[in-house]
Amino acid sequence: MTTKTNSIEGYRPVVLVTGGARGLGAAIAQAFTSGGADVVVCGRTPPPPGTDHGAPLFLPCDVRRPDQVDVLIGQVVERYGHLDVVVNNAGGSGNAESASISPKSFAKIVELNLLAPFYVAQRANQVMQSQTGGGVIINVGSVAALRPPPGTAAYNASKAGLIVLTQSLAIEWAPAVRVNCVSPGLIKTIDAQDRYSSIDSVARTIPVGRLAEPAEVAAVCTMLASPAASYVTGANIFVDGGGEIPSFLYEMQRAEGRDD
Repeated sequence: MTTKTNSIEGYRPVVLVTGGARGLGAAIAQAFTSGGADVVVCGRTPPPPGTDHGAPLFLPCDVRRPDQVDVLIGQVVERYGHLDVVVNNAGGSGNAESASISPKSFAKIVELNLLAPFYVAQRANQVMQSQTGGGVIINVGSVAALRPPPGTAAYNASKAGLIVLTQSLAIEWAPAVRVNCVSPGLIKTIDAQDRYSSIDSVARTIPVGRLAEPAEVAAVCTMLASPAASYVTGANIFVDGGGEIPSFLYEMQRAEGRDD
């Protein structure tokens, strides 16, 4: 995970994944666990009953509240003595048209997707700067930051801000702490299956022909936390299968009777 993993015999890095009890967060937590790390996940609600066998340690926390973030980081350090990797995965948004969304709703979306990652990163940095070997912070962004879909302006803007925040923190907190961003495209999750009436139709708009598996995004996170990425900081890595096929090409294919 971090450079410590290979430099100190028996050393187990400590990883915190926000929103790590479900979906992509759970896949990220599992990837770090499989790599030999001690993993802590947090969220407002615990994992569903019956899914915690062999799961990472869960600590309740609303990452939108700085006071709860202080308690969370303190609990991790008290338990393990150090904190090596943070993955700011918690986030999300439903559809909300810009013409009608309330100021309060807009602010809450920005709070969850931009302010909360900063609160966690700031507190984690305080720990990492003072420990041997520093640490790694990984923010989970979205392709919506640069290819914004309609109906999610608050989410799109907050994820764009997260990329710039990543770059700013990477400059300020180097060399002890590396800060990077991973921006996934469409991921094959339960939410995606509920949102789209035909996953196959959506998949045809992606150059590689399918949605990402959560484990594929998780693998990029573990790479960024590993010695293989020791010179990588301030980066934003898209994990999107090549983006989307331009709409005019997709329509040309349909007009020609080709949908593959």
